[in-house]
Amino acid sequence: MTGADVLLLALGAVAVGSGVLVVTTKHLVRAGLYLVVCLGALAGDYLVLTAELVAWVQVLIYVGAVVVLLLFAVMLTRAPIGASDDLDRPGWPAALIGGGVGLGLTALLVDAYRWTVVELPAAGTAERIGGEIFRSWVLPFEVLSVLLLSALVGAVVLSRPEIGRPAGGSRDTTRPGRTEVGR
Repeated sequence: MTGADVLLLALGAVAVGSGVLVVTTKHLVRAGLYLVVCLGALAGDYLVLTAELVAWVQVLIYVGAVVVLLLFAVMLTRAPIGASDDLDRPGWPAALIGGGVGLGLTALLVDAYRWTVVELPAAGTAERIGGEIFRSWVLPFEVLSVLLLSALVGAVVLSRPEIGRPAGGSRDTTRPGRTEVGR
């Protein structure tokens, strides 16, 4: 076992441990921060596997954008910051389903590869990957950016219930441009 293997296992353990903390904590903001740790450990795994571009995309897109969007949405919607009792649900159904899915995927991978060594293709260059992204994958990136922007706008609208209501809390039944004076 090499040093890279030990580091890969350690980062994997950190990712799994923080992932478990994400789904078991009662604090919503802490769950978001544990998610940052989990995604950061996955980026570290990608670095150990010499996939630097994927690691930095992981950091920039997931840690830098999605988690920040999640935390802003939590703050803007005025969700409870502290421990929340409504997040305390029985965990055994989720653990049973998650364990079953994990065992099924493990059995599928073991059956598919039978512990054989898989030949890796030649390493790609940043120029080739960039060309592929901006030639073939531009539309999915644009759709994702619109989705994230609409989620942020939705969080702002949900956090401000007074938007769209007239001052005073009652609806104004007069037509615009007409006044009650002089009738």
